[in-house]
Amino acid sequence: MERQVAAKILVIDDDSTIRLVVNKALQKQGYEVILASDGQEGLERALQVRPALIICDWIMPGLDGLEVCRRVKASEALTTTFFVLLTSRGDPEDRIIGLDTGADDFLPKPINISELQARVRAGLRLHQLSQDLQTQKQLLEAELLEAATYVRSLLPAPMTGAIEIDARFLPCRQLGGDCFDYFWLDPDYLAIYLLDVSGHGLGAALPSSLVLNLLRSRSLPSANFYQPDDVLSSLNEAFQMGNQNQKYFTIWYGVYNQAKRQLCYASAGHPPAILLTPTVEGNTQVHHLRTPSVPIGILTETTYTSDRLTIPENSILYVFSDGIYETGQASGHSNWGLEAFVDLLVTLKAEPNLNVMLDRVQRSSGVSTFEDDLSILKVKFC
Repeated sequence: MERQVAAKILVIDDDSTIRLVVNKALQKQGYEVILASDGQEGLERALQVRPALIICDWIMPGLDGLEVCRRVKASEALTTTFFVLLTSRGDPEDRIIGLDTGADDFLPKPINISELQARVRAGLRLHQLSQDLQTQKQLLEAELLEAATYVRSLLPAPMTGAIEIDARFLPCRQLGGDCFDYFWLDPDYLAIYLLDVSGHGLGAALPSSLVLNLLRSRSLPSANFYQPDDVLSSLNEAFQMGNQNQKYFTIWYGVYNQAKRQLCYASAGHPPAILLTPTVEGNTQVHHLRTPSVPIGILTETTYTSDRLTIPENSILYVFSDGIYETGQASGHSNWGLEAFVDLLVTLKAEPNLNVMLDRVQRSSGVSTFEDDLSILKVKFC
């Protein structure tokens, strides 16, 4: 039979008599008791042994019980430790102060041994529950990290050559609803797309990964992958939100004919792709590439249309999700939005590094972290 490990209880009190009484009462119950005569010693012992429960006197010289409690609750190593304040102060205002500081329970003076033992048993039950929840949280985080690693492994590597493609994928959580891909349909035709599933987390990541695998393997029934409008129609038929846990998604899908330098594209509720082309005067012309339609999965009867244009040499195409320009608006920065983002792209057209551009986005939008999933493709047509 497996031997149970005795729970560790730390008792902090400057009164040696109280330490002796509490020590004997708890040792009789089979607990491992650690003693400290002041707050500083108690904190040091707490970090050394990581007790399941701490009983600490409120009034002590040096660090009093409230300060010990505050520091214990601020320590990551002691997040599940149950903290009991030992006090002769019985006013409700005092208890409020103790609870606001982080105390989990109170034990009145003079100490009643039966009450002491009962409160310890209750505190240890809650400590065990907290530990179980912490373990489950760690397991869930590990599984989410594994899923996030899988999703990232699906994303394509940067492309070099006559067409250069770089990309960034920044989910606001470990998993997000953004997804993108680019691949050659044949030696002359390159497919490029980016989609954004409603919501965040695992519920959004699953359908985005499914769409990526379907498009990459060209397993979408009846879809002509050379015709963007046909791809969107097939996706809309296959991913109605009523069958997808009420999830819908936006998408921009384009096919580039390398021989003719023609880009055919279609979008479904997605932000416009931004094409920057050089002019003979040395300026930059901005094209908003979007076809009007609703997101995938909202309406069963939806017509999608394609458009096309010729791509001049040294043009740059940006395809992105709305998280890159809506973050600042959500934070109250009214000067930031799609138009401001496009102006920034024009300013940074010669900057080859997407990290620099994202840093400028954060500074321009006034946010330190992006509040929505964010993905962006930078396609340079040499």
